[in-house]
Parts: sequence; C-alpha cells; structure tokens
Amino acid sequence: MRAAGASASDRFGGTDGASAPDAVLRALADPQRRQMLRLVRGSELAAGQIASHFDITQQAVSHHLHVLQRAGLVHERREGTRHLYALRPEALDPVRLVLADLWPDALDRLKQAVENNRKPTGTAGSP
Repeated sequence: MRAAGASASDRFGGTDGASAPDAVLRALADPQRRQMLRLVRGSELAAGQIASHFDITQQAVSHHLHVLQRAGLVHERREGTRHLYALRPEALDPVRLVLADLWPDALDRLKQAVENNRKPTGTAGSP
C-alpha cells in the first residue's frame, strides 16, 4: 500500500536523478550495474570503455547506465560525442540512512567490539 500523497516518481526515485533508497537499491540489485559502478568509482569513463568490460551489447550497457543515472548513482558528462560517466557516492546516503534506521546500534556495537579487542597501551612492563 502506498503512502498518502506519495507520487509514483517519489516511490520510484523520480525522473530527475534523485537518489531515493528504492531506486538506488533496485539499481544495485544487478551485478553488472555494481561492476559498472566499480569501474567508474575512481575516474570518469566513456560508455565504450565501460562496455569493453562486458560481454553484452552496447544497447544493454546503455540501458544499465541509464538505470544508474536515474537512480542518481552516476553523473553523465558529454565531451563531444562521448558520454563520460563517474560515480556519485553521495547517492548512497539515502540507503545508509535507511540501514541506520533499521539497525541503529550496529556501529556502536562494532565500535565497542573493536575497543574491547584493542590491547591497552601504557601498562606496566611496556617499554
């Protein structure tokens, strides 16, 4: 059941590249799209360079890049006839917020576990 007042574009990440959690999670669900994100996380790559890493058609690569762009996960920049893509890591923030809301004490427990396993410094017999 959809929330009152929520439009289809709100529920599905909009058409303006908004990085709503649902759109981001759907985009991340595909292993080829996750690999594309890994490829562009360090620098911009042209669509053809991205396509060279996959055994799929250029049309399929374009579709995957379009899904990533609509979810807000990549930024497209045109340089002449080339389409360059780069990761937008801030697009993952809504997913982080959802996970933090569902699992609020996870980081505190991790911090406590790390601190409990840390060797004390400055104890007797230390150099």
